[in-house]
Amino acid sequence: MAEYRIDELARLAETTVRNVRVYQDRGLLPPPRREGRVGIYTEAHLARLRLIGQLLKRGYTFANISELVTVWERGGDLADILGFESAVGGPWSDEIPDYITLSELHGLFGAQVTPANLARSIKLGLLERDGTRFRVPSPRLLHAGAELVSVGMSLRTVLDIAEQLHGRVDAAAGDLVTTVADHIIASHAPDGIVRSGELAEVADLIRRLRPLAQTAVDAMLAQAMAHHLQEVMGEHFAEVLDHLKEEQERRTA
Repeated sequence: MAEYRIDELARLAETTVRNVRVYQDRGLLPPPRREGRVGIYTEAHLARLRLIGQLLKRGYTFANISELVTVWERGGDLADILGFESAVGGPWSDEIPDYITLSELHGLFGAQVTPANLARSIKLGLLERDGTRFRVPSPRLLHAGAELVSVGMSLRTVLDIAEQLHGRVDAAAGDLVTTVADHIIASHAPDGIVRSGELAEVADLIRRLRPLAQTAVDAMLAQAMAHHLQEVMGEHFAEVLDHLKEEQERRTA
């Protein structure tokens, strides 16, 4: 399990160190493990922080969130509670973020690393500023883009593709998660709240659904790519044959 100091925990949860301490003081966040004077946080803390952030954005107060945590913890096992939060708020990928300098970006993309392309990459979440360097949430996406540029595609076009994919994948993921969540709530929380006794079962269900969703998307994407590639290449070769036919007809005329 990954471990974090308070500053990195706050950054990953998109909050502040001050907020982390406030949540701890209010009993919303379990205390960290201590190694000397340093507090060590885990993925369970990160998951709890992300849930708190989402609930606050939806207008719930500290008192509301505290009541929810109290309902879970009353008669519930702490391991089940943290396991449920981790299943809901934990990362869906085992990909490890990386860091890259401006010089290294120029090495990958050359002169196409312009202020406009950098700003757009940051807006799309492909890069995050971190002092004099950049944090790369998904090195796989970065290097996929570099491969496309290396075969002659412009970085601007690659970013267009990334923006289109982000919008479409986000919409599909939203629909899928909403449908699954509605099923879980109807089955395990008909009165609107997952009870402490069912936290472990719901967490297990969510973990089982993760790889199923990713497998289904991968399979459908592969089928769609094969279909469209055949169509596009078929049209291209049909145009080539038409051109050759016209050339032949001109020569024999």
